[in-house]
Amino acid sequence: MALNLPFEPPVPHMLAKAAAAIPTGDGWLYEPKWDGFRCLVFFDGDAVYLQSRDLKPLGRYFPELETGLKAALPSAAVIDGEIVIAGEHGLDFEALQMRIHPTASRVSLLAAATPAAFVAFDLLAAVGDDLRQAPLRERRLRLATFLAKVAPPVFVTPATADAALVAAWFEGAGLDGVIAKRLDDVYRPGARSMVKIKHLRTVDCVVGGFRWNRGEEGRSVGSLLLGLYDADGVFHHVGHTSSFKAAAKRELVALLAPYLSEAGGDGFGGGRTPGGPSRWTGGRDMSWLRLRPELVCEVTFDYLQGSSTGSGRSPRFRHAATFRHSRPDKPARECGFDQIATTPPYELGQIFAAPP
Repeated sequence: MALNLPFEPPVPHMLAKAAAAIPTGDGWLYEPKWDGFRCLVFFDGDAVYLQSRDLKPLGRYFPELETGLKAALPSAAVIDGEIVIAGEHGLDFEALQMRIHPTASRVSLLAAATPAAFVAFDLLAAVGDDLRQAPLRERRLRLATFLAKVAPPVFVTPATADAALVAAWFEGAGLDGVIAKRLDDVYRPGARSMVKIKHLRTVDCVVGGFRWNRGEEGRSVGSLLLGLYDADGVFHHVGHTSSFKAAAKRELVALLAPYLSEAGGDGFGGGRTPGGPSRWTGGRDMSWLRLRPELVCEVTFDYLQGSSTGSGRSPRFRHAATFRHSRPDKPARECGFDQIATTPPYELGQIFAAPP
């Protein structure tokens, strides 16, 4: 669309590469890693255009943000940030996913029930100036000045060089980790010039089923389906792990054979079960085989979405878990959600009460 700005969409986002530890030393700026949809906001003083990470328009899915941004932004600008929804138990990525719906009436209902917010963390253009070649320290100062009096649904992300504050962000508030940026870096569209450090956790899970490796049914296991018990003793599917080498996937066939369960018997069934085909999985074969819930393994995961207490939605791992090792010493019934520390409820404004 035509906008009266120094440049128009689409513009690839500047990206981040993963690291195992938070980088230290001079010249780093740290921000919370927000658990939402990355978004570039183009506002020319009249029209608003929301651009996704894959360079597509997002506005139709967040009509309340289009209206809110027009009212909140002081003048024309291009801003990089994240669309988030704050729920009862932290940032609610599942509520965001529900917004990607083809029916406008459904989107409108969700926009009213779970309104989104925009967290700004970089300024690419303002007051007619193209700032992409300015260093981050200048862009950050311009962002803070530009949005000094901004009101919800727009927020400015906290940023700090304080290691203690970074550790607090890394551990709590439902955030997804930390982003580290070089203060002297220009904005590099499409380049992985930032650093992301995710909060990885380990948990003991029960293997409740598996899927065959595609095209190798009976010869190679594709993934193990993992479960945890809730406080009432109900067994819920929480995700999968497929981080095995080819030889190990073949060896799993014999290992799992004694635990095969008849359909309708053991394994998942009382709680959340592994999903079938959906708009997210396309036409992939999602069939799976039940196992008696006796095998235990330790896995690493980065984020648990949903809640195990009172939300009405069964929790699960956002991404595939990484297999660490088997736990033959651990009884399956001891593998519960209570292993995972839960984040207390919070209001979005509490995160921004931290000093800038």
